Amino acid sequence: MKLKGYVKIILSIMMMALVLAGCGQEAAKPADKSVYATLTDDLGRQVELSKKPARIVVTSASFLEPLEAVGGADLVVGRPDSRTKMPEFAKDLPSVGKVYQIDTEKIIACQPDLVIINKGMNEKLVDTLEANGIKALVLDMKSYADVQKEVGTLAVVTGNKEKGEQLIKTMDEKIAAVKARIPQEKRRVSIIHSTSQGLTVQLEGSIAGSVAKMLGWENVASGTKPLEKNPDAAPYSMETLVEQNPEIIFVTSMGKLSAIKASMEETMQGPAWQSIPAVREKRVYYLPQELFLLSPGIHYPEAVETMAKCVYPDAK
Repeated sequence: MKLKGYVKIILSIMMMALVLAGCGQEAAKPADKSVYATLTDDLGRQVELSKKPARIVVTSASFLEPLEAVGGADLVVGRPDSRTKMPEFAKDLPSVGKVYQIDTEKIIACQPDLVIINKGMNEKLVDTLEANGIKALVLDMKSYADVQKEVGTLAVVTGNKEKGEQLIKTMDEKIAAVKARIPQEKRRVSIIHSTSQGLTVQLEGSIAGSVAKMLGWENVASGTKPLEKNPDAAPYSMETLVEQNPEIIFVTSMGKLSAIKASMEETMQGPAWQSIPAVREKRVYYLPQELFLLSPGIHYPEAVETMAKCVYPDAK
């Protein structure tokens, strides 16, 4: 009887071992191979891609150069009209309309499996696209931190993560080199945005505001209540500008730069403007639209260098 008891115990142990082994195999089951990537976009949405996208449409030209840099130029099949930032590879691609007037039917005609949408402009397209079975990824490319993040995201989309990491490293190094060449002193700056509709003041979240902050300068408008429909800008006030008394004024613009510059310079002849030393001493700098109107994208180091050289032209 004792022997039978031992046999039962041994059999029980063997059965337990088999059960545990089976559990271990279940735990080690590989991840679902049907998912290529799961990404979190800048609306906080989880976007799951079942495979590497083969046909991509972008609604902002700012995405084209980053895509090219991470090996995705041959994946792009549609882009918006744009007066700037159009790399050579994209010039002959089908247009899907102007940036602020994207045509959904033109997007669908491109038969994309992914549309990359610029946050703040085209989010309204998401529901229509997804209703047509087209994945949409909403990305922000405004600040340098945005660009770093989105380069990483696009590198995952194209399957070239290492290229993305190298690109970010190169941009970081270029920006660090610019900062090392200029005096490490805090300059008080104001950034005025001029259009045919009038003037606004750019805050730290704007492109120029982001660059000024990277250079360690103080935006005198920081903390000002933003416009209701634009969190990166505040209302312009001549009285407030005189009180803030910035050392340096940068002007960003939308429209024909020569006409805006002529209008601004005429306006600055007024007594209120002339009471500001930055105006009297000609420390007013007009920033190029190709770097400061829309996101400079992977050219952020050039934007940093451009702003730095306005103030320190002799910096090598």
